[in-house]
Amino acid sequence: MGLDGGGGGGTILGAGNAYTGTGQALEIVGDHAYAMSGRIQVDDSLVKHLEFTSGNYYFVGTLLFTGPMNPTAGSVTGGLSSVAVLSFNDQAVLNLKTETFAEQWCESTLPIIIPPYTKVTVEVICNSDSAGFTTSVNLSGRIYR
Repeated sequence: MGLDGGGGGGTILGAGNAYTGTGQALEIVGDHAYAMSGRIQVDDSLVKHLEFTSGNYYFVGTLLFTGPMNPTAGSVTGGLSSVAVLSFNDQAVLNLKTETFAEQWCESTLPIIIPPYTKVTVEVICNSDSAGFTTSVNLSGRIYR
């Protein structure tokens, strides 16, 4: 990843490089940035959802954590608790908790500032072995140089 956080290569009109995929980088588009984990199956151990290192900027935005759901069941089901652990430079800085119930959407959002050159990791743990249940983590906001 280049120092601008948008991957290695050139840019056109201030836009970052093409989308690199879920959880692999903080994507930079002009002064905007985002990262998406995609749907990831969770269980009773920490499961990595995002991991990247910020560049020569600081990030101001929102962290969105959606609770465990099973979208492949006969109906969309819930019924589990989960916690997302946000770490900066391998030090846990906060936890976000969600609880989902049958037919209910559940999310936690948090305003966040990420300092320059910071390794960011978000891992999720669920209260039970939750075969078929997935969670997701998204970041969106602006960068300032």
